[in-house]
Order: sequence, then C-alpha cells, then structure tokens
Amino acid sequence: YCVEFQTESLSQHCALENRPYARWMQYLREGHTVCVACQPPAMNLDTRRCSGDGHNADGGRILHWEAVGNSQCQGTWKKIRQLEHCSCPLVHSFIFT
Repeated sequence: YCVEFQTESLSQHCALENRPYARWMQYLREGHTVCVACQPPAMNLDTRRCSGDGHNADGGRILHWEAVGNSQCQGTWKKIRQLEHCSCPLVHSFIFT
C-alpha cells in the first residue's frame, strides 16, 4: 500500500544535500504532496504495516519523518490518505524503511 502526505516543514539541511545518491532531498518543499510506499522488508509481516505510516493518524495530526542517509534532513507532514493500490508518480515518491 501507499500513503500520501503533505509536507508541513523540513530542515534546511535537505536543501544543502549534494551527494549524488541523495540529491533528491534538494527537491523536497513545504506544502508538496509526497507518496510513500510500504513494502517488504520495511513491512511488519505480522501487522502488514510499516512503522510511521500514520495509521490511525487522521484528523490533521502532524507526524515526523527523517530521510535515510542524512538524519539532519527531517521534518513534519500530515497524512492525506492511504491507497491500497499504489499509483505514486515517479517524482516525490518514497519508500518506508
């Protein structure tokens, strides 16, 4: 499954990232919608959920995230909706880890 979030805030360290494998962090923006896929091995096989997916976090609750590879690139987002069939665009698409 996938979860759509709207980014609320992000640290300045995301924009400063220039390592080739992590340049995607430069393109994160406040207010953008991002799509995050939950799939193995991040998925808990018992619950069939990914940690941090915002399950039961409807109602505009602000959730925290952190980028893999740069713990200083972090921020907050709000869950928009969960999609059982992923249709994430190529841009602004991520995977839970």
